[in-house]
Amino acid sequence: MGRADDDTWDLTSSVGVTATVVAMQRAIATRTGVAQIDDPYAEPLVAAVGVPTYTRHARGEFDGDGPADALRMADGIAVRTRWFDEFVIDALGAGIRQFVILASGLDARAYRLPWPADATVFELDKSEVIDLKTRTLADLGALPVPRHEAIGVDLRDDWPAALRRGGFDPGRPTAWLAEGLLIYLPPEAQDRLLDNVTALSAPGSRLATENTSTITAEELQEMSERMRATQQEWREQGLDLVEEVDVAELFYAGDRTPAATHLSDTGWAVSLRQSSDLFVEYGLAPTSAASASFGDIVYLYATLE
Repeated sequence: MGRADDDTWDLTSSVGVTATVVAMQRAIATRTGVAQIDDPYAEPLVAAVGVPTYTRHARGEFDGDGPADALRMADGIAVRTRWFDEFVIDALGAGIRQFVILASGLDARAYRLPWPADATVFELDKSEVIDLKTRTLADLGALPVPRHEAIGVDLRDDWPAALRRGGFDPGRPTAWLAEGLLIYLPPEAQDRLLDNVTALSAPGSRLATENTSTITAEELQEMSERMRATQQEWREQGLDLVEEVDVAELFYAGDRTPAATHLSDTGWAVSLRQSSDLFVEYGLAPTSAASASFGDIVYLYATLE
């Protein structure tokens, strides 16, 4: 069964489980020191979701070093994490003090990055995700950036209004993070989200996300088959899975304007980086294996002129 405009999920099902798996991979990368990322909150957040298998993998409680492909995928998440972390640091260095994290999931940047006292961070995600994260981190004694607004809202609803009610100032330059988000949106919803970001952005604002392009039904099926084959290899190598994640049920096929094109057409200056290049830059072995099921991911950095 594929995605629908009114479908539901939590952190253990459908598109929601990807947030848990990504946090699990950040925990693995933190433990192994990959790409020099440090997310001490990834493991307890995975544990809070309550799926024993994911918790064991986050803690490294599997035989040996684990399947090479699974660890390599954690490398890919480490690279992605560092790139988005550096986006935040660069924006702070440029004087930006208002940040919005869209579909923040189990991302703990509001807690673990070196925020100055005058920074404000808005996090948006479904209420149950926000509640679990803020409660878990509060129980750990973790403190977020002093000005932290965690807003429970489904991005299919009127999130710009919720953001404004939370104190967002559209007159200030903003740094937007949309990590691992656009691929899960229908093409028209992607364009609508980017248009909302543009409408809320003052000149000098920045955006970090992944570039996206059209996925045909045939390509989606091929991705699904490669992912199923990879998951079977993981099971054979001892990485037990709660459930198979079928990308054919998570992504949307159909004509899609690349995010870079859409943003360029609405006044943003865009630059792109290939994940394979970042692997080399961050000291990992040259590879595309970490994203074998999804291709060489293209990261997008945009500034509103």
